[in-house]
Amino acid sequence: MKKIPRIIIAGVRGGSGKTMLTLSIICGLSKLKGLKVVPYKKGPDYIDPGWMSLAAGRPCYSLDTFIMPPEVARGSFINHFDGSIAVVEGNRGLHDGFDPEGSHSTAELAKLTSSPVILIIDCTKMTRTAAAVALGCMKLDPEVKISGVVLNRVSGSRHESVARTAVERYCGVPVVGSIPRLNDTDFRERHMGLVPHQEAQGIEGTLDMFLSIAKEHIDIDRIVSIASGAPDLGSEMPRLYSDNAGSGVKIGVIRDKAFQFYYPENLEALKRLGAELVKIDSMSSDRLPALHALYIGGGFPETNAIRLAKNVSFRSSVKEAAERGLPIYAECGGLMFLGRSIILEGSEYPMAGVFPVTFEMMQKPQAHGYTIAEVDAENPFYAKGTVLHGHEFHYSRVVSADERELKPVFAMQRGSGIFGRKDGLVHKNVFAAYTHVHALGVPQWAEGMIRAAAKYRKSDVDS
Repeated sequence: MKKIPRIIIAGVRGGSGKTMLTLSIICGLSKLKGLKVVPYKKGPDYIDPGWMSLAAGRPCYSLDTFIMPPEVARGSFINHFDGSIAVVEGNRGLHDGFDPEGSHSTAELAKLTSSPVILIIDCTKMTRTAAAVALGCMKLDPEVKISGVVLNRVSGSRHESVARTAVERYCGVPVVGSIPRLNDTDFRERHMGLVPHQEAQGIEGTLDMFLSIAKEHIDIDRIVSIASGAPDLGSEMPRLYSDNAGSGVKIGVIRDKAFQFYYPENLEALKRLGAELVKIDSMSSDRLPALHALYIGGGFPETNAIRLAKNVSFRSSVKEAAERGLPIYAECGGLMFLGRSIILEGSEYPMAGVFPVTFEMMQKPQAHGYTIAEVDAENPFYAKGTVLHGHEFHYSRVVSADERELKPVFAMQRGSGIFGRKDGLVHKNVFAAYTHVHALGVPQWAEGMIRAAAKYRKSDVDS
């Protein structure tokens, strides 16, 4: 059994203030109490975990029972804990899940990890009703242990007093925080939530703001007490990989302002299998270094389209490497980079040109949510017949493509894909899709990367 002081932070709905509260608590625990915080995020997400990682000073791990089996999520939670306290941010509303039964919800994760929940409630134009909202969340599933409530967007002392008294009287749980309405300019959002910390201005000032919220408006001592009361946990994650299976391969990872969406577990899986990871900046590097494979994650290439387009030598080196047979795996933003061009606000920016596809950025999301894809054609990374659980989120769409030259290998059982409910384009040893996968839910991904890299290395040596 393992002692893991922990809390899950949940809201009544998306946009209720979970991320602000999570970051404030992490800053308060680490800066005010000197505790080593291990952050986790429920649900497919990259931006919030990036901020959580920045605030905690360590990787933020993902927990989601759709993109990975429940026993793997629970085991990952236990295995990755090596600190003083774990802070998990939920997603959407506490009981919102895949279906009316709440499958894959934050509530289900709370039960899976036996974690106490801190519920944040937006109290805009609401006082006593806050108690009804909290009580409804408690009664819907009594197995979910709501151990504290935070009142958000309170407009004054009387407002706060009435809501606090009502919650504590009728729900029997403490109010552990009361946060006033903040200036909207203090907390800007884009796409999936916050602006990525790689693109944000004044990061230290933002973290100081979260710290001041914790100091002035949150009972950090009570949070620690609640977390410390969580029961011990057992059952570690099943072994998914054989260590050092591809020892010696070099896999490049493009990590810069344009490409920043990587699960730390994915990178850990590659290293556990023996890969040496080489960090690459697509905007400042002249060309690719010597590699055995390349991994291009998601991100926002559109916000960096001018710089990507101007770096002709790097784009050309990626295209040349693809034609030589270098294994390349690309997700979402990486897919767009490997296309012919990106159209943004009427202007067209050339990309690497591996695939004859032009993407255009739209004002509204073109796909958003969980995906299920079946591999129905040969490709460098997955065995035919493999079924993958992943997710997609993008504002881009294909506006021009030579479909005669395209070979999609994913049949989408759930999700949109690139076009016609197909995803996963292949050219030689290059694979690119809108679908993101998590290495703990799709162990075939890391194995496929290592296998392709080792095969390329061998062919390179033999030649």
